[in-house]
Amino acid sequence: MKPNFKNIILSAAFLGCSHFVNAQFLAASDTSESSVRKYKNIIESNKEVVTFIEFSMVEKGLPKHLRNLALIESHFNRNITSHAGAVGVWQFMTAHANQYGLTEDRRNDLYRSTKTAAVSLKNLYKKYNNWVTVVAAYNCGEGNIAKAMQAANSTQYHVFSKYLPAETINHVKKYLNACYATGELPAVLANYNDARTISLLNSRKTDSQEIALSETEINAGFKLGIIAEELKIDMNDLLSWNPEIVSTLENDGESKLFLPTDLMPDFLMKKNAILSKSIRTK
Repeated sequence: MKPNFKNIILSAAFLGCSHFVNAQFLAASDTSESSVRKYKNIIESNKEVVTFIEFSMVEKGLPKHLRNLALIESHFNRNITSHAGAVGVWQFMTAHANQYGLTEDRRNDLYRSTKTAAVSLKNLYKKYNNWVTVVAAYNCGEGNIAKAMQAANSTQYHVFSKYLPAETINHVKKYLNACYATGELPAVLANYNDARTISLLNSRKTDSQEIALSETEINAGFKLGIIAEELKIDMNDLLSWNPEIVSTLENDGESKLFLPTDLMPDFLMKKNAILSKSIRTK
């Protein structure tokens, strides 16, 4: 029996909507006027400090939006000490400061701590290749990031973040909110997506047995070639992850679709468009 494509479109639209929120894995969590005003007022009240921080970041080839890390860490207060013992504008713990030659008593020195923070952030970026993970690592340490990545079997923040401390997850949310307030969120998210693309391309060079797969449902309205084309993956890879999918779709009219965990959000976001294109090309 031929599948009813009208019903397929309607059901896929419903399924697509149910997954859409999950596909939007990174966004500002507070875009309210009060939140925007709060962050802007803090920046406006600390113009000299902000100007120096931005200059120091740019001098090291880093983006100005990293000033927002100091904003959420300390509100630019060089004399603040956290309950955990972190000190200064950049909230350096003693061990972190010593790692870069910043002595314990200099952590509240704006000049030295900012120069040290720039070096630390640049090193973290070389390791993680995106600012979202850098912000998370700055908060909870590289060891916790490594453990979370291992637990999730993924290097993507939106996948492994559930294994991070709640404080770190909240810290990243604050950073994204601050970047929204300063108009820099699109650049931060574009940077994250670029890093994801590179990571996905690299992961496809790995044997499929070593790739963590997630599953969803598709029906016979989908063309595998269109799925591969839209996700920019090799058809052979798609079939290696789904060895029985062709016969299952032909016989049952529906099938589970397995994709790398890092790639699944892209499919869910594009699911309706892929189905529509599949039907048009039949």
